[in-house]
Amino acid sequence: MIRTESGGTNRLMRTNPETSPRRLTLDGCVAQAMDGEGPEIVPYLPYILKDAWELGTLPGTVIDLVRRHLTDPARLRVLDLGCGKGAVSVRLAHELGCRCLGIDALAEFIAVAREKAAAFGVRRRCRFEVGDIRDRIRDLGRFDVTVLGAIGPVFGGYRATLDILAPHLGPDGLIVLDDGYLPDDSPHRHPLVVRRSELLGEIESAGMRLVEEVVVGAEAMQAMDEVMFRGVERRCRELIARHPDKRDLFEGYIRRQVEENDWLESRIVCAVMAIRKQ
Repeated sequence: MIRTESGGTNRLMRTNPETSPRRLTLDGCVAQAMDGEGPEIVPYLPYILKDAWELGTLPGTVIDLVRRHLTDPARLRVLDLGCGKGAVSVRLAHELGCRCLGIDALAEFIAVAREKAAAFGVRRRCRFEVGDIRDRIRDLGRFDVTVLGAIGPVFGGYRATLDILAPHLGPDGLIVLDDGYLPDDSPHRHPLVVRRSELLGEIESAGMRLVEEVVVGAEAMQAMDEVMFRGVERRCRELIARHPDKRDLFEGYIRRQVEENDWLESRIVCAVMAIRKQ
């Protein structure tokens, strides 16, 4: 299920160098992270995901991790990369009083994020920008928390991602990563998913350590995917009625959501991980 650089729903941190986001345009990167075969789906994503605000990582899980691992939450600076419609940032600012910067590729998502920040009374504590986080990260300072809320392989594999983020993490800072992996004893193979031992090795090789892991159970994942999929399928059917010449595009997108959900619900372990420097 889609987890985006636009805050979406693909939990898989792809490591195949032939599909590295660095080789793609911004639209291509968004499409890959959102399970689209090509950038032609990108203009339709805001409509396809119109019914959902919380597109990827559950804000409550991030809030709990921050509370457990960092002190004085109201003083924290949070960077939300691929923030989608801002659900994580808005909820963090509202419940903890921290300041958040959210960046996403889709202007329509950022518009919703700003509206939500105003509705929750945290407009002054949340700043949302449209941009390519691959470029924008170079100009940013240090943050106490960096959230990668199921955005997929925007920076490449785990080691590359952590190496890029490390200079922007405060001394006691926390990276919150929402992603999926295969158990070490799994009989399954997936070209885009690593095993848990590989994931831990990548984290260690980046000079970091996993301090807590919150696993999303299969039943909870099925419930979340079912709600999201109903909305995605309905909107895609509406688009087919409006654009019959693009039927293959939208039906292909529905089909890929079914395939992805099957992996996420039955073979892949989905988890939200708290990572910090050694």
